[in-house]
Amino acid sequence: MAATAMATSTDIRYGPEDPTLPKPWKGLVDGKTGYLYYWNPETNITQYERPVISLNASSAAPYKPLSSSVQKSSQGRRTENDDDDKYIRGSNNGSMRVVASGTGSYQSAKSRLDHSRDDLIVKVSSGLGSFSSKVAESGLSAESYRRRHEITVTGDNVPQPFTTFEATGFPSEILREASLAGFSDPTPIQAQSWPIALQGSDVVAIAKTGSGKTLGYLIPGFTHIKQRRNNPKFGPTVLVLSPTRELATQIQVETLKFGKSSKISCTCLYGGAPKGPQLRDLDRGVDVVVATPGRLNDILEMRRVSLHQVSYLVLDEADRMLDMGFEPQIRKIVKEVPTSRQTLMYTATWPKEVRKIAADLLVKPVQINIGSVELSANKAITQYVEVVSPVEKHRRLEQILRSQEPGSKIIIFCSTKKMCDQLARNLTRQFDAAAIHGDKSQGERDHVLSQFRTGRSPVLVATDVAARGLDIKDIRVVINFDFPTGIEDYVHRIGRTGRAGATGVAFTFFCAQDAKHASDLVKVLNGANQCVPVEIRDMASRGNGMGKAKRQWGSGPSIRGGGRFGRYDSVYGGGDAGRGRYGAQRSRSPNRNLV
Repeated sequence: MAATAMATSTDIRYGPEDPTLPKPWKGLVDGKTGYLYYWNPETNITQYERPVISLNASSAAPYKPLSSSVQKSSQGRRTENDDDDKYIRGSNNGSMRVVASGTGSYQSAKSRLDHSRDDLIVKVSSGLGSFSSKVAESGLSAESYRRRHEITVTGDNVPQPFTTFEATGFPSEILREASLAGFSDPTPIQAQSWPIALQGSDVVAIAKTGSGKTLGYLIPGFTHIKQRRNNPKFGPTVLVLSPTRELATQIQVETLKFGKSSKISCTCLYGGAPKGPQLRDLDRGVDVVVATPGRLNDILEMRRVSLHQVSYLVLDEADRMLDMGFEPQIRKIVKEVPTSRQTLMYTATWPKEVRKIAADLLVKPVQINIGSVELSANKAITQYVEVVSPVEKHRRLEQILRSQEPGSKIIIFCSTKKMCDQLARNLTRQFDAAAIHGDKSQGERDHVLSQFRTGRSPVLVATDVAARGLDIKDIRVVINFDFPTGIEDYVHRIGRTGRAGATGVAFTFFCAQDAKHASDLVKVLNGANQCVPVEIRDMASRGNGMGKAKRQWGSGPSIRGGGRFGRYDSVYGGGDAGRGRYGAQRSRSPNRNLV
């Protein structure tokens, strides 16, 4: 390809001046996609990998990584002296990038490995050839931005956050979709996770629900797909695992919306729906598979999908997946994915179980915390907790519903399917309520959610599992008619409101039998600067949670387990939600009314 052609093409232009590039290499920008690649005018070679300077031009020996030792693990990591045709995992396989803090310079060295990840950092369009000590156009230093948004980052080679969309260098079509979706600037989790994901590092992101995490991993995934150039007929490049079909389908919608300009193809695999259409999508070939663990395992056992091309793996709501008993399925799936992958884990909480699986599946991850690692509620949600008797709940519920603006979207949480149906029947005439739980057919669930989204049925009565993963931005009020079986579920329930920067209100009915949760509830209310009713504080001080073992959020062992898993719905999502180790526990004492 001639230099003149490169310079004059309407689709390709020279990239920003980069003095760190070895001569005669030049950076080029694809005008249609905005992606950066490299061209050597002397040899007429083009490549996506950033070229490196040979340490000894006369030597034919391959380059060695900057780090001479690679940690081994049970996943099959090996040192550089092992055979080249085996998989290896390390934090910087492929081209090793070292981002110097404050200077933004890159150091690179090419690995000898066949199965290496293309961890290119794409900086285009905006003219940002390297990181600056100042963050984009904001005028804030990276440290000031992180302090303002309570971001803490731990790990090696941590790049600075992108605080504006212009700083990302993403294609204009993606930026336009982000603007239409209501994003004026990246959310904190997006700002910090994007540059880390783009440099190829494994990521653990701990952030509350409604933080914009989905785009935090999707858009770098699109870049990864373009770098890999895999044939989708041989399997997906990106795999996203999610706990529920509702969350999975929402991720698919976001993938298709934001990936349309890049011609990204996607399918969604979940239980409770026919396998035929899902299998046809896989046969045609897709770049992205979004799946619940149960259905994906079913299709893997049928040998109808191959994961050997997956090099970008996402575990979304990892804590929820473990709560629902999916750990065995997750581990089985990961065994089918090459060890040279990049892995990103997103979770709202950071208990012992999540830390353990992160240590097993990720390699030298960069950890991002938005806010405290302790379990906390969104401070944008005003929480009202009322101590009531069971017979008072119905009267008080109707009072709250009448006090809301007509048409406000409201979710009411119940602990059993029976109560869910009963409440919906009682409220339908006055408030256009509808129920959703695991005994509803797939068609019924889809219809109810459609009615709720459009406002035709603005009051949704739901169980925990049925509502988990819902991402409907304009939910105004959450009402806990029954207190959940654990404080984690309380935080997740009220997190259905106050999403994407909005405010919300949560009402909770607290009865005498809920006293064992008083101590944890006081901590959550205090942490969110909410008023704590005297009765709740008295319950907590008298019994300290009625003898319940103390929980060390974020630093010590979690006591998840026990009876709370019995509340999960074994038929939800066509069998996805009760499988695994907790599904076996539940089967010993089944109760069809629970959840």
